[in-house]
Amino acid sequence: MADRYSAIWLSHSSITDFENCPRAYFLKHVYRDPKTGHKIRLVSAPLTLGQVVHETIEEISALPKEKRFDHPLMTRFDKIWQKFSGPRGGFVNSEIESRYQGRGRNMIARITEHPGPLKKLAVKINLDLPHFWLSEADNLMLCGKIDWLEYLPEEDAVGIIDFKTGKGTEEEDSLQLPIYQLIAQECQERSVKRASFWYLDRQNYPQELDLPDQKETRAKLIKVGKKIRLACQMNRFLCPQGERGCSHCSSLEVIASGQGQLVGVDDFGYDLYFLADTKSKKGPQSRLL
Repeated sequence: MADRYSAIWLSHSSITDFENCPRAYFLKHVYRDPKTGHKIRLVSAPLTLGQVVHETIEEISALPKEKRFDHPLMTRFDKIWQKFSGPRGGFVNSEIESRYQGRGRNMIARITEHPGPLKKLAVKINLDLPHFWLSEADNLMLCGKIDWLEYLPEEDAVGIIDFKTGKGTEEEDSLQLPIYQLIAQECQERSVKRASFWYLDRQNYPQELDLPDQKETRAKLIKVGKKIRLACQMNRFLCPQGERGCSHCSSLEVIASGQGQLVGVDDFGYDLYFLADTKSKKGPQSRLL
């Protein structure tokens, strides 16, 4: 009988971490600090920017469409930002923090001026973390939190919107929207008819992409899920760069070795660490397995 507590939980971020560097996957999703029993997370300015913008939008997602902009989004943003000021948000100094906060405020101003689907009916999945069995036979769960589900009344369907706060563009073969398509299809009753990325730093409206074949998506996810499961069973998580580490795992190795500044614990129970200079620090000579 399948057991969700012993299953491998897959998400877009965990799959990306594993494909970039199995060692980084281990340090982010498996390793626990022996002193606290908590998983570890490295705070950074770009991640904080994304988190604050997403939390700002999340606050209005459960409100009736007529009331979402009654309270200024900018006020919501500034209030949330205060929780992440300084090292807690991964900011080395006030100048860098001000720059990132300015970028975030520009995104919020764009949404306020061009709310588009955010002023229309939306669908809310009644789960803190939507999830379902990707494959009970392989003991694989798929989970993920969708940023926004717009309601499409003409088809009684939904459209997926994922908000992007970085300067880059998602790769064409990204699994993010295909994963959200499966989650939305399994965790609520309406069919998925649209999927979009909204690059908030440069676009006034979401950019729609073609929906992939769901069977192909499932096959891809099960394939990588089996690789992750095997790595967990063998306790073998090797960095492709070898002992010297790579950009994905080296900073986490520093934290796991006992360095870094503990700046708090997040809502999910992760110990949050700040590294003032990740480039100059070197990882330990021995590695935690």
